[in-house]
Amino acid sequence: MTNAQVTLIQIDNYGPWTVTPEPRREVDLQTLQSRLYADLSQLIGNREGYVFFTRFDNMVAVTNGLDTADHALIQESVGNRYPVTVSLSIAADTSPAAALGTATGQLQDAGSAQDCDRREILRGDPIVDEARTDNDVRLAHFDVNDATGKYTDQLNEFDSFINIEQGYAELMRYMRTAHESLSFFVGGDNIIAVCDDIDEAGYLDAIEHVRESVGVDLKVGVGTDRTAQGAGMAAKHALETCREECTDVEFA
Repeated sequence: MTNAQVTLIQIDNYGPWTVTPEPRREVDLQTLQSRLYADLSQLIGNREGYVFFTRFDNMVAVTNGLDTADHALIQESVGNRYPVTVSLSIAADTSPAAALGTATGQLQDAGSAQDCDRREILRGDPIVDEARTDNDVRLAHFDVNDATGKYTDQLNEFDSFINIEQGYAELMRYMRTAHESLSFFVGGDNIIAVCDDIDEAGYLDAIEHVRESVGVDLKVGVGTDRTAQGAGMAAKHALETCREECTDVEFA
């Protein structure tokens, strides 16, 4: 049984800060967001977790293995490097979507994202070491079949982008509603989903749904481990097996 630990990361008071004392240049805001994501990716990645950027002012991390002290240290590091602070909320559940729902509610209960008095909130209970297992995290790494041949080498770049994004959006919606899973675009033609105990038929169903809905063909490698990094690497190896054997789904 999976037991995903999810951390919601939210920049504090970000909206008002971007226009105080006057509107800041968008290029500077984009630079800050991208650097913050890169730093968080390294800070959490060094502790065997994964971070997904979502809307950049909000990010979602899979943090199995990180305790409260780890989260507090990450907050301190961000506070020392940036003109903004972040609040963190931790929750775990067999359903990744339910875990994120709990984490979101905990942060919302602490105050609005635009509340100037809500700073560096840290809420939630990480999974204790005694309760962790080697099957806690399941990640599915989806890849578009022959994206280079079908899109990159054939279409205008923006049209290629539209096709890839349509595939991502449809997969994201379907995996959320049908399988309580959270899917994130990670660049190129790659999507990583944080999943519960989905069997092969469930993945094939999602792939067929995307194909029928938007005409994008996918394959997926699935990995399971006690940490996000371990599950992610296992999923990558399974995806390579898909390519070598011309299959749609492989487990590692």
